[in-house]
Amino acid sequence: MNELTTQVFASDRAGLSGAAKLLVNGGLVAFPTETVYGLGVDARNSDAVARLYQAKGRPSFNPLIVHVASLENAEKLVVFDDTARALAQAFWPGALTLVLPLRLDAKISPLVTAGLETLAVRVPDHPVAQGLMVAFDGPIAAPSANPSGEVSATKFAHVRDQMTGRIEGIVDGGDCGVGLESTIVATQPKPTLLRAGGLPVEALEAALGDELALAGETAAPSSPGQLASHYAPKGTVRLNAIDLEDGETLLGFGAVDAAVNLSPSSDLIEAAARLFDALHQLNALGAEKIAVSPIPDHGLGRAINDRLRRAAAPRSGAAT
Repeated sequence: MNELTTQVFASDRAGLSGAAKLLVNGGLVAFPTETVYGLGVDARNSDAVARLYQAKGRPSFNPLIVHVASLENAEKLVVFDDTARALAQAFWPGALTLVLPLRLDAKISPLVTAGLETLAVRVPDHPVAQGLMVAFDGPIAAPSANPSGEVSATKFAHVRDQMTGRIEGIVDGGDCGVGLESTIVATQPKPTLLRAGGLPVEALEAALGDELALAGETAAPSSPGQLASHYAPKGTVRLNAIDLEDGETLLGFGAVDAAVNLSPSSDLIEAAARLFDALHQLNALGAEKIAVSPIPDHGLGRAINDRLRRAAAPRSGAAT
């Protein structure tokens, strides 16, 4: 792919207007959400979506999340059941993605759904993302703004360093507050957790009054974020490490002596926000073997551990 000129836009009205014009013209624009930076394209433009897959090196069988400005806009794209509507009203805008039946008249590119009859959709809770969607006035398909299989971007600098020359634009919106991708839930035939993320599972279960079913990992994903090997730093990863082995660099949690520490105070919210930046730091340190301290598997810890298990998964020849 020929190197592109990548424009940087401020997050003011003029900047968002310029970024929206790129989207209208089929361009690729990275922008911040409360979870991670997304790499956005017009979800109705198959040529633009194909270029997005190319820019990320993303397998075409991995569907994309479509971002819209409101529940009302989402209703134009997918069919809500009572459970989905209740969850949307409770948690949108926010870090929840719903996978629902695609409307026949939605006009979403089939490349976005990877041939499925469902669409993953969410309403982000970030003023810059909201401003861009209003300026563009359409659905934006946006996976995380990083080369596929590498660490997700939570800061403008991450996107600049990884995607300059691959895309047309970046909206500089500072740091992402949540730092983990959205939680993904399908509600049909029953509420099922497809990916743990920035909205804790416990909050969803409290709203539902019941436990979520769990979907297994699969080579052919039914939603974004289900590939087994993902979020991979350059070094190998060993989880639940109590002691360091020869040649290992520690990614710490809690009161431990570590090269990089997710949260010295054992705060899961802080750890989630720092996770991807920490993996970027380990790459910068040249860490070839990464040991990770044990992290509690509750609340946001479940999502953190999910990302780390995928980072530790055996690497195959297929892109993730």
